[in-house]
Amino acid sequence: MKPGSGLWFLVLVSLCFTVKSQCSKGCGLALASYYVWPESNFSFIGQVLGTDPDTIVSFNKDKVSDKDRVPSFIRVNVPFSCDCIRGEFLGHEFLYNISSGNTYELIAKTYYANLTTIDALTQFNSYNPNNIPDNGQINVTVNCSCGDSAISKEYGLFITYPIREEDSLESIAANESIDPQLLQRYNEGVDFGKGSGIAYVPGKDANGSYRPLNASSALAGGVIAGITVAAIAAVLILAGSIYVYFYRKKKADTKLLPAYEDQSSNDAQDVGSTAHKAVESTGSGGAAAGITGITIDKSVEFSYEELAQATNDFSLASKIGEGGFGAVYYAELRGEKAAIKKMDMQASKEFLAELRVLTRVHHLNLVRLIGYCVEGSLFLVYEYIENGNLSEHLRGSGREPLSWSSRVQIALDSARGLEYIHEHTVPVYIHRDIKSANILIDKNFHGKVADFGLTKLTEVGSTSLQTRLVGTFGYMPPEYAQYGDVSPKVDVYAFGVVLYELISSKEAVVKGGSLAESKGLVALFEDVLNQPDPREDLCKLVDPRLGDNYPIDAVRKMAQLAKACTHENPQLRPSMRSIVVALMTLSSSTEDWDVGSFYENQALVDLMSGR
Repeated sequence: MKPGSGLWFLVLVSLCFTVKSQCSKGCGLALASYYVWPESNFSFIGQVLGTDPDTIVSFNKDKVSDKDRVPSFIRVNVPFSCDCIRGEFLGHEFLYNISSGNTYELIAKTYYANLTTIDALTQFNSYNPNNIPDNGQINVTVNCSCGDSAISKEYGLFITYPIREEDSLESIAANESIDPQLLQRYNEGVDFGKGSGIAYVPGKDANGSYRPLNASSALAGGVIAGITVAAIAAVLILAGSIYVYFYRKKKADTKLLPAYEDQSSNDAQDVGSTAHKAVESTGSGGAAAGITGITIDKSVEFSYEELAQATNDFSLASKIGEGGFGAVYYAELRGEKAAIKKMDMQASKEFLAELRVLTRVHHLNLVRLIGYCVEGSLFLVYEYIENGNLSEHLRGSGREPLSWSSRVQIALDSARGLEYIHEHTVPVYIHRDIKSANILIDKNFHGKVADFGLTKLTEVGSTSLQTRLVGTFGYMPPEYAQYGDVSPKVDVYAFGVVLYELISSKEAVVKGGSLAESKGLVALFEDVLNQPDPREDLCKLVDPRLGDNYPIDAVRKMAQLAKACTHENPQLRPSMRSIVVALMTLSSSTEDWDVGSFYENQALVDLMSGR
């Protein structure tokens, strides 16, 4: 067998997943039985489970009539999408924003009401359980079931039901109007008297009816949902062992990605498609002898030794950040400053997605990919951006406050990057995780959009599609959080939240004294902007570090632009092209504080008035 490049390993992982696959798709909808603990409310529950509070009420009409008044110590059913994760088990991957003082135990047992476990959080995340960062993100995986045709075809909607000490087989069956023997058949081996663990219980939809089983998703729900992460790890270990057997060969024809490619260039190699074709070429027998490796144009394949040497063996002194899938390190490689993202093997999809996108999409306002490495871990090498991310500048200590003109410029830069992927690439891309932490700031205080992982960027050939929920709470529009509908207007909504952040320096969800007092930044600004004369209260929302060094008329116009971006109806939100035009006008007006010409731009006036 001929030796291939390092991406051999990723192909073999894909092959192993294909052979070991236990599911090919989910069933769309599942329910989570959430135990309402004191001080929790539907706003918080909706945030952690990605569901609109009104939707939660619709599934619990017999228990709750007012989303703002939820009694404690009851269970409510919360809908979420049941997906096939990595071809191995049914579940849903939620992203949770870590706050100061959070622990895996608090997140699992309280915030997610035992829908997940401490062990699962540890397995699916790279953070040390005893050293969780205050401002990172973690993956919270909740299992689900789609039913089992061998047991009954009458039930196709299931509740992921955390068992509590007061529960029993009979009490759960009685509460859900299910025959106890049928319930036990759906949960073979489950001890309902143990006071812990997960059961899968047939549930009713928002109309109060049981849904029949969909034949296309008739998997053995209890078995599939119960597959452990250890099985996934075994597949990865097997793939790694096969990779070690073959020695890797550096491609002689790879080259360093030029500083910036022509913005209209769309003919770079699509590594995702190439990988897919390589896997298909193995034929029905699954033999890999025909694969000779994958060439990735316009990016460099680095060796592990080179990356380790440049980071002093990935020492803490070289570490400059931490993400949901691993750490980021500073390095100098081949005469260029670089940022190296070290990713877990479980993040192979995200790794391949970044390669696929950033090797074919190049723009001044998108972070540039230099190369990659697949030895031991998965590594992506980017250009080094000197001034960190926007979130750090708006809320980080030790940073000088951004001037108003810099804020407008960063907004314009980011909008241009998004306009490019929305309207000037084939296919069109949707980022799906636009937020201030994913906008980097260079030494000249210009913005660059970053973080293009698989769970955050989707190719689309039409105006919208449905997909599993990913992203960050506070930035998700209602049609996405409630129905999973995705279109470019998802990014537009999130960008509107970023505009509000630029004005106020507040987080997307403004925390109050208690969970019930927390409020989204969108709602906070809308309350002010809906006033007949919002000027006075709007000034109170402006970042106090700006002092009086800002034009209030320009601030009001940016706030109105943000309001248009975050309109509840996605069809009424502006396109990124219109937003760029608006911000260009605002930028030219801001430079000399000449707001008179600001009102003369008819396109902007039309945009702000909803025409």
